[in-house]
Amino acid sequence: RRKTTMKKTILSLALLAASALSVHAGGILDDLKYDLRAGYNIGGTMPMGMPASIRSLDAYRPTLSVMLGLGVYKPLTDKWGLTTGLRLENKGMDIDATVKNYHMKIVRGGQELEGMFTGKNQSEAVQWMLTMPLQATYRFNDKWQIKAGPYLSYVRTRTFKGAAYDGYLRVGDPTGEKVELGTTDGSRGTYDFSDSMRKLQWGMMVGADWHFHHSWGIFVDLSWGFTGIFKGNFDTIEQTMYPVYGTVGVSYRMK
Repeated sequence: RRKTTMKKTILSLALLAASALSVHAGGILDDLKYDLRAGYNIGGTMPMGMPASIRSLDAYRPTLSVMLGLGVYKPLTDKWGLTTGLRLENKGMDIDATVKNYHMKIVRGGQELEGMFTGKNQSEAVQWMLTMPLQATYRFNDKWQIKAGPYLSYVRTRTFKGAAYDGYLRVGDPTGEKVELGTTDGSRGTYDFSDSMRKLQWGMMVGADWHFHHSWGIFVDLSWGFTGIFKGNFDTIEQTMYPVYGTVGVSYRMK
């Protein structure tokens, strides 16, 4: 109940601040420019540097990861400005890897096991989120501009699940009891870490826009998360997994 009250209080203060800004801003808001954006995200969640326990990445299957957004641009000078907005986007991946002595927590035959796994690992990650960037923008001319700045994402739907198969798990540590894992549904181990994923993520986003028409353009963005996708107390996967994605799309100037 206390959390609900706090959320209502914060929302009320935000609405009051927005109302005050709209009343007192005057001409500051008159020269805002808006555009609609639609794009495709491709990338994945990964550790920074390949750890020795991951021997090879055997397959990468991008998922249908789309982005729809409203962009807002505020010119400050002839060249410089600020870009913000709101994006509804999906970021996902599906990979297969070969691992050795990789720390895992799995369920096999209704039994939960934790230890060091050697074999094949399949992971699927899907995240639906609202993202708000805040970027400094430099315009070379009416057609070209570049931008860079931080972003904040609220992740509404979170999934990270997979399977460990075609190998064995040493329970507890590398010298523990050996449990063979096969390739069939009953003999392999599965995991689902979705409940341990963060709701808030932030990082850096850089990009460029090219307008080939007065209204239409093409854009590319690269976002690099500074927070891992899992909560700070999650230690089943030893490495911090960062979201790194590129976006390619089209834009339409509304104003």
